[in-house]
Amino acid sequence: MLTTFKYRLYPSQKQVVLMDETIETCRRWYNLCLGERKNAWETERRNIGKFDQLAKVKDYRKENAYAFRVHSHILQVVVADLDKAFQAFFRRVKIGEAPGYPRFKGKYRFNSFGLKEYGNGFRVDGRRLKVSGIGRIRVRWHRQMEGKIKTLRICKQAGDWYASFACEIPEKASLPETNQSVGIDVGIHHLLATSDGEVIENPKWYQASQKKIRILNRTLSRREKGGSNRRKAVIAIQKYAQHIVHQREDYLNKLAYRFTQGYDLIALEDLQIVNMVRNRSLSKSILDAGWGHFKERLFSKAVEAGRRVVEVNPVYTSKTCSSCGTIFEHLDLSDRWVKCVCGLSMDRDINAAINILNRAGHARWDESTAIGLRLSQEAPPL
Repeated sequence: MLTTFKYRLYPSQKQVVLMDETIETCRRWYNLCLGERKNAWETERRNIGKFDQLAKVKDYRKENAYAFRVHSHILQVVVADLDKAFQAFFRRVKIGEAPGYPRFKGKYRFNSFGLKEYGNGFRVDGRRLKVSGIGRIRVRWHRQMEGKIKTLRICKQAGDWYASFACEIPEKASLPETNQSVGIDVGIHHLLATSDGEVIENPKWYQASQKKIRILNRTLSRREKGGSNRRKAVIAIQKYAQHIVHQREDYLNKLAYRFTQGYDLIALEDLQIVNMVRNRSLSKSILDAGWGHFKERLFSKAVEAGRRVVEVNPVYTSKTCSSCGTIFEHLDLSDRWVKCVCGLSMDRDINAAINILNRAGHARWDESTAIGLRLSQEAPPL
């Protein structure tokens, strides 16, 4: 299977100039190919495919001095990227979603280039990455790379450079079975609650950074448009936003790893996050919690570990008693504790997590566990 390894690059000033020029060349070539496809359809109702444009790479490099020094594979990858954008556009049209026609890329809207064959345009040379037309670039090898290197993507993010290697690695042996299963309820009040009675608080990374973000935005608003100081202010905002993203991803990655190490089966709600963030009152909090990233990493880690992740219908998971099945019709979002006539009394998120696990068909909830939770958790004062 393919796994990506991402490393920070530390290019020299000369190499930074060369990589910026490469990205600009790719941006122009992308826009040229997009314009060709668009004009051919609008004027002649004719489709231009991927292989038609790949055949023109050689001529384009001969006719343009700024493109001649760029490796041909880099321009071929640009054509492949554009074709993927069109394939995604046609897929959305077919299923009735908002199509989102591929857009022309303005300045600072194109930030990466790729090479598709190891040894042909790039290779690892000792402790450095050697790229055709750019030279040997310093790399921060913070972890060991595994498998056979297939492709490379160099990306610029908030003024920093990164290299992502797609490597083909053999499938790993599954982890030993633990005979444990868990239900997980994601939320805003609590980030996660599990059917084991564990509650993980929500760090609220973005909301905790609002004061610093407001200061950076005020600084940006005072800078003259088109000036170098304004560009520096933009990069400062990008760097801080990237810092928040890294905080969130690191935390959620560790949580996903912990769950896949300790449980054979993990049950989640099948939440439609795209629809939920349309609620303006909750959208910022939902996105800040990172539910989508957590689920994506959980599935990815589960494949590597040989675990199962099951998504269940989320309807009434919070409003149903996990002990007797009674539905709490008048339960509100502000109600954080549930009580039932059967004697159950617990945090509503833990109750929902137990229901999620039950719906996955692997219930291990019994009266002794319920009693233990009722004794260990004290209801908040009214």
